[in-house]
Amino acid sequence: MNIPLHIEQHLRQMAATEATLNCYLYDTTSMREKIVYLNNIMPAGVEVFYAMKANPHPAFLLAARSAGAKGIEIASLGEAEKAVVAGFNGDQLIYTGPGKSPEELRWGVSHGIRTIHIESLTEAHRLNAICSDMGRKQDILLRINADFDIHEAQTTFSGGSKKFGIDEEKLAEILPQLLALGHLRFRGLHVYAASGVLNVNDLLKNCELVFGMARQIELDHPGTRCDTIDFGGGFGVDYLEEGHDFDPQAYADGLSALITQYGFGGRTFFLELGRYLAADSGWFCTEVLDIKDSRGKKQVICAGGINHFRRPAALAINHPLAIIRMGRKALFPTQEQVCDEAVYFGGPLCTGADKLANNVFLHAVDVGDIAVFGLAGAYGLTMSNLEFLSHERPQEIVLS
Repeated sequence: MNIPLHIEQHLRQMAATEATLNCYLYDTTSMREKIVYLNNIMPAGVEVFYAMKANPHPAFLLAARSAGAKGIEIASLGEAEKAVVAGFNGDQLIYTGPGKSPEELRWGVSHGIRTIHIESLTEAHRLNAICSDMGRKQDILLRINADFDIHEAQTTFSGGSKKFGIDEEKLAEILPQLLALGHLRFRGLHVYAASGVLNVNDLLKNCELVFGMARQIELDHPGTRCDTIDFGGGFGVDYLEEGHDFDPQAYADGLSALITQYGFGGRTFFLELGRYLAADSGWFCTEVLDIKDSRGKKQVICAGGINHFRRPAALAINHPLAIIRMGRKALFPTQEQVCDEAVYFGGPLCTGADKLANNVFLHAVDVGDIAVFGLAGAYGLTMSNLEFLSHERPQEIVLS
């Protein structure tokens, strides 16, 4: 990984004046550029929402708003309130996720939220009762646990037994009950098969299967129309730096062809993108505090671990990593250092699970150098075990 020059310069300035360095640096320029690009290339009817679970920092919400995102995908009341503070109205929010509390549903209805995505028949009845009490009607999408999955995805959300949505094979039984609830307006489907997909054709196959599902529903239930289809997100990020970046233009072209093939022009299609938009707008930067040889393998111990950057351990992957050499004087003559070898990176926590990277080959690392983990703008700090051992929270510094 090549560290952008302005990121390295800022870190060197911090290292010269601050105590032990441990922080996130954010530059949302890339995120804004991606949103503008997607808005320009996607077929008519496609609306890009920022999935704020990737990074709820106000800078990312403001970047989404300024770049022209259609709105924010939320999955909690806390996210909803942060989105409103950032300037988004209720009709710019779509509410997904299982286990919505009555309080959360009531907030959504009272704020005129654009769509609430129903995950179960229980949730549908709960929402219908709330709407009845409030004298309101609410637009909904029905989330489906489709009977297919994407095998090579980083994370799958459909196929098999899942907590997400209604099993596809139960649609014939459940949909009529849902359509009978008088305070809910059925607008369409939410089918999100997988996350972290790099193969465009896999995601397009998902779109094709969802279109087929929508068409069958309309045939089976005359007068019912799937005006809106939420494909979720799924655009992958090349964390392993293998040169397999997701191709959004190919996706746009393929989706356009499918819309034409199925005669679905004039309908609305949601994309909830989080990781793809936010990942390369952030870097986790942490100072090397110790290096030691343990039975033939170097252990590099940093100021922050899974308490501040949990994602590498949680997904068992290495993020891109680069070292800023600080040239600090050794504390004693035989102090360990890394020299052209594969090493383990961990943090200061009292657990063997505290892994930042493993078997990563590096030319040189000394105590006092700064480890910079790239693609850390998504699922970084807020995904981490922040309270474990009560270490000081890392700074979050916004450069742009």
